[in-house]
Amino acid sequence: MKGVVTGRSELEKNYYSESCPNAEAIIKEEVTKLYHKHGNTAVSWIRNLFHDCMVKSCDASMLLDDDPARGIQSEKYSGRNFGMRNFKYINTIKEALENQCPSTVSCADIIALSARDAVQLLGGPADIAMRSGRKDSETSYVDVIDDYLPNHNDTMQLVLARFQSIGVDVESTVALLGAHSVGRVHCMNIVNRIYPTVDPTLDPDYAEYLKRRCPSPNPDPEAVEYARNDLDTPMLLDNMYYKNLLEGKGLMIVDQELTSDPSTLPYVEKMADDNSYFHDQFAAAIILLSENNPLTGDQGQVRVDCTRVNSA
Repeated sequence: MKGVVTGRSELEKNYYSESCPNAEAIIKEEVTKLYHKHGNTAVSWIRNLFHDCMVKSCDASMLLDDDPARGIQSEKYSGRNFGMRNFKYINTIKEALENQCPSTVSCADIIALSARDAVQLLGGPADIAMRSGRKDSETSYVDVIDDYLPNHNDTMQLVLARFQSIGVDVESTVALLGAHSVGRVHCMNIVNRIYPTVDPTLDPDYAEYLKRRCPSPNPDPEAVEYARNDLDTPMLLDNMYYKNLLEGKGLMIVDQELTSDPSTLPYVEKMADDNSYFHDQFAAAIILLSENNPLTGDQGQVRVDCTRVNSA
């Protein structure tokens, strides 16, 4: 049973139909242009949704830069947000919207709608019924990130509990983790599976691939050292992720634990067997995630620049 999260009912389909009729078309156009220039931006938009919405509210708090005058310490530099990138392109999208509809479309809605469009560009489900009407936070939640965002080394039961707390059930959690079928992971987050000894749950050939990609047990966090979870369709949001898990090719501990937990394994097997089922569940789950406790109505603000709170 999926939980009910405060604020969902106040979001609407086509929220900007009167105030900025072309808002969603502008976002899609900018997301598509960025994807064709920098394919990995599409992965970033999906990750943005997860990292923003899991922490208290879908309110673009994650995009704020440091602002000592307002007592704001950016969430971007939290250890749980290690590896996040392409933030600068959010303002590319925002600027296009500001040119058409000044001070109208929130950064929180840009996060949600760009994730929806990115999913489609990556071969995932099309026409996700994303609602909008979110407002932007005027503060960051850097002090509590660790209380909300699961870590790649957490137990599956803790991961499930974190998702359940925002109304996302087991089936939907397994679907959302399928986002790991696209993109890459820095060696910092995977070397513990291959050094000093190889995790026995890893497929030996896959372990050798990881060692080639991550030759040192102490990778430089500033270096571009990474591995891909899915070597077959690395830029397609598909069920190859689950097929790989069943073959011992889960990149991070949280991935492989999906097969060792009896509450998640049946869904892994079902998604591995049916890509359409995975897509259906992913579409439903990403809507749930995107509607976690949004600021609406007279809460928050619509930032002109996604990196800073508007001046009074």
